[in-house]
Amino acid sequence: MAPPDDVEIYDWNTHDGKRNLPKSISLDDESLRDGLQSPSTVDPPTESKLKLIRLMEKLGINAADIGYPRTSKKMYNDVLKSAQMIKDEKLKIFPNCAARTLEADIQPVIDISHKVDIPIEVAAFIGSSPIRQFVENWDMDHLLKLTENAVNLCIENDVPVMFVTEDTTRARPDDLSKLYLRAVELGAKAICLSDTVGHATPEGAYSLVTYMKTILSDHGFKDIRIDWHGHRDRGLSLANAFAAIEAGANRIHGSALGIGERCGNVPMDQLLVNLKLYGVIDNDLCALPEYTEMVSKMVKIPIPVNYPVIGRDAFRTATGVHAAAIIKAKQYGRKFTDTIYSSVPASQFGKDQIIDIGPLSGISNVRYKLETMGLTVSDEVLLDLLRHAKELGRLLTDEEITRFIAYHAHV
Repeated sequence: MAPPDDVEIYDWNTHDGKRNLPKSISLDDESLRDGLQSPSTVDPPTESKLKLIRLMEKLGINAADIGYPRTSKKMYNDVLKSAQMIKDEKLKIFPNCAARTLEADIQPVIDISHKVDIPIEVAAFIGSSPIRQFVENWDMDHLLKLTENAVNLCIENDVPVMFVTEDTTRARPDDLSKLYLRAVELGAKAICLSDTVGHATPEGAYSLVTYMKTILSDHGFKDIRIDWHGHRDRGLSLANAFAAIEAGANRIHGSALGIGERCGNVPMDQLLVNLKLYGVIDNDLCALPEYTEMVSKMVKIPIPVNYPVIGRDAFRTATGVHAAAIIKAKQYGRKFTDTIYSSVPASQFGKDQIIDIGPLSGISNVRYKLETMGLTVSDEVLLDLLRHAKELGRLLTDEEITRFIAYHAHV
């Protein structure tokens, strides 16, 4: 029986039509720079980094921070090899490298860019908040001088530059105006607003992007790219990213699994999923599990079982009510199976709905699970297996199910 036309879900997310999202957005992956600043990560082998960049390309991520070459000889060589691979394999992903507004940081990026003969954007950053200025004993003249030196060095050496202020979300408006305007006057084609300590709320992110967009426009700089770099100390990074997008940010930074300094960055995987569901991007995201699992292994940070979309339990249930509904939905096709008990269509992200047997299961779980395992048993054994799961008080593994059935077949 075909489902009636009015069975489609009603989407309250678009009820009043107020969400103002663009038709496209650019993404910058920070997994190999800010991501590796997490104190719990390890610096992975070069080959793993190259493979990850290829996966970023496969997912349609537009840009990647390929490292901080000033920090060590290994990092310099990793950045060099990454840039060479991007050129040799003709990848579309646009590389960038972080650097303080110091010649010692910027020159290695220039050297690598010239050696490989591809543009590598310098993400030149400087502290901007009042507390940082006080602790460092910096005044605005000093900050402007560093800004001028950094941007001029990049422009003179024909490398693109994105000017970044750290702790932008706690900086004075006048200070930001002076720093950013000086950078773009000298030739910076992009600026980055940074929620370095995860201070922002969505309202704050929206206000900051709106403010800087207005300042740039009022001074005749309408084509400057605005990036948003967020952290999740308050758990608001994804919401802040969407607020920044609504306010007019052109590129959003994130990292796989949200790895990064302290509580981490905007989770790139969750950002991709939501942009896809909002219709902002149409990327093929079936490689998302491979991307996140690879990062988890290479930096030695496990994926929580309840992590959205790619966690082990994201599309798995052992609850009777849920399982029964999913099984009934199967007759109407994958669309119904994907959405009857999930807001995220598993099939769009390389996943499937999984039904297991546990203490909260019903007979539907048992019957379906055994069918998927190719096992046929009597109703009596079905009930015995269900009772066993309830007495055990936890999920049954496939091996335990097989052993249970094999034992009963010989009793």
